[in-house]
Amino acid sequence: MAAPISDAVVVDVLRRLDRLLTPLVNRLGRPPALPQEERDAWWADQVSRVAAGVSAAPRFAGKLADLLPLQNTVGSAVQSVVVLGVAGEHGVDDPAERVALLARVLLDRDLPPGTVRPLLSHARGTYREEAFGAADRRRGALGPARTIWRAARLLSRIDESLDARPKGKLRHRALSNLPVVGVAGGYLSEREGLRRAASRAARFLGDAGVSARA
Repeated sequence: MAAPISDAVVVDVLRRLDRLLTPLVNRLGRPPALPQEERDAWWADQVSRVAAGVSAAPRFAGKLADLLPLQNTVGSAVQSVVVLGVAGEHGVDDPAERVALLARVLLDRDLPPGTVRPLLSHARGTYREEAFGAADRRRGALGPARTIWRAARLLSRIDESLDARPKGKLRHRALSNLPVVGVAGGYLSEREGLRRAASRAARFLGDAGVSARA
């Protein structure tokens, strides 16, 4: 049995994910006049219409997609966009809080900001920069598809932890195992998973007992 992924590695991956995806989240910003109570729902519904198609695309191969790290990593990368969008709606701009929220929603892993903060600097046991590819100083100029692909590559380092991410309905996940038509099931499953990710993020941020700021 493989050793559990350390907190240091998880934080290292998620802090890079936050830095990579934040420019994309900012470009996708929802309409400024939208009422506060509708803003979380905007990320769950409007963004998911575009993003779920991207994350469901690997399902074209049906069950074969589960034999590769592609489905979980791409789906988790797209969910990260929604989670970070919801974080922005709640005024969460502290890197430790954002990483803590990603860990709770994507990995169901309790890493309070106080635990995350000391690990934000490069620590022993984390990956070297070369493992993820050279940093792109022009991240903000990357297209959405390329950004999601890079995010998926980052998440592949902790792929075994991604099974805890929000999932769609069981019937849609079953349909997604079929070749070709599986893309329809994958789309529905991933779209529901994105809504659940947004709801989970908002709940953690809004509930003082389980907030990512605790």
